[in-house]
Amino acid sequence: MMDSGELLLQKWPRWKRDTDIHCLLPEILSYIFSYLDPADKGRAAQVCRTWREVCNRKTVWRGACARLHLKRTNPLVFSSLERRGIRRIQVLSVRKTLRDITSLHLQSLDLTGCYNVTDALIIHALEHELPLLERLVLSFCKQITDNSIARVAQYARNLKVLELAGCSQVTSNALTLISVGLERLERLNVRSCKGVTDRGISYISGLQPADLEPKGNLNLTDLVLQDCQSVTDDALSHLSCLKNLDSLNISFCAGITDTAFRYLAKSTSLRHLNVRSCDNVSDTGIGYLVEGGSKIETLDLAFCERLTDSCLTHISRGLFNLKALSLSACKITDEGVSNLAKSQIELRALDIGQCSKLTDASAIVLSEYLIRLKALDVYGCVSMTTVGLERLTNMADLKYFNMHLWNHAGHALTAI
Repeated sequence: MMDSGELLLQKWPRWKRDTDIHCLLPEILSYIFSYLDPADKGRAAQVCRTWREVCNRKTVWRGACARLHLKRTNPLVFSSLERRGIRRIQVLSVRKTLRDITSLHLQSLDLTGCYNVTDALIIHALEHELPLLERLVLSFCKQITDNSIARVAQYARNLKVLELAGCSQVTSNALTLISVGLERLERLNVRSCKGVTDRGISYISGLQPADLEPKGNLNLTDLVLQDCQSVTDDALSHLSCLKNLDSLNISFCAGITDTAFRYLAKSTSLRHLNVRSCDNVSDTGIGYLVEGGSKIETLDLAFCERLTDSCLTHISRGLFNLKALSLSACKITDEGVSNLAKSQIELRALDIGQCSKLTDASAIVLSEYLIRLKALDVYGCVSMTTVGLERLTNMADLKYFNMHLWNHAGHALTAI
């Protein structure tokens, strides 16, 4: 006697019974496989010859990033990468050479944290033009110097993104080379490059030495100067030349003072500004920013310990495009928060964590006026009680709410 499954199968048309995934056209299979992650694409290629041929199509691997250890790599790997059209590679470790990688038609090369990458390795790898390379990440390759940057500026002239975070031996001389050779650059990250000075910033802003043709990186939209301890207010006076600059990070720069904000206020394109932990920034600097008519949308002032309620008064009177604000550990009170909430009703994200003077009064005014708020951090606001926290958790649009280390831990509410 046949079971119900066999009876159902017999009722189906024969063409349906004989149809399986192998009947799909290669174009359909490649479309399906394109949604798999790289590891699963590799497994699918081992199922059968047909699937292997489909998985070798470039459409399957479009946008994929290969992650490689270049210590004992099979030479067939590189031919496979070329055949599949993979243009983005992250090197996890390298022993002797990068030449096999740079022989591919790369769009993105990430060498983050490869501690044994040296100038010799970079120079050996870059012996020909890389016209397709748009993104190069050398962050925390601590042995490279300006000599490597000279090679990059010579052979990767179409770069749009250059990451040099933690490359402590890179100096302002490298920025001179970048300003001349990488005119299409849109993002530059020189975080913690101790040798970068005001002189280097003037070069990328188009103010060249007398013996060089004025160029600069005038297409820059994103500049990261975090923890560049030799950068001062003078550097920021040059940035008005960068008419497309959208995002600037000068956090942890001890040489930045209130004067810098006079210059930043002149930038008509600047929308995102990070001055976290700039110890010499006070309420006066924020006043300069507001007076200049800044159109800042994202502002990070966390751990600027000289900021008080006067800072919030300035913000409430002028920064009407503000969407995200961080004031963590600033010396603000309920009065300042009240002024802010009543004027900045379009705020979407607010961080007031570790502002220990804030009480339930701040929580209540935030819940009443910032009804469009989607993210709120009150971590370490030890003067707030369940009364204020309940008001905050009931905000209709709030998607993220952090209140860990609240002092009444036994009654803590569940964070959104």
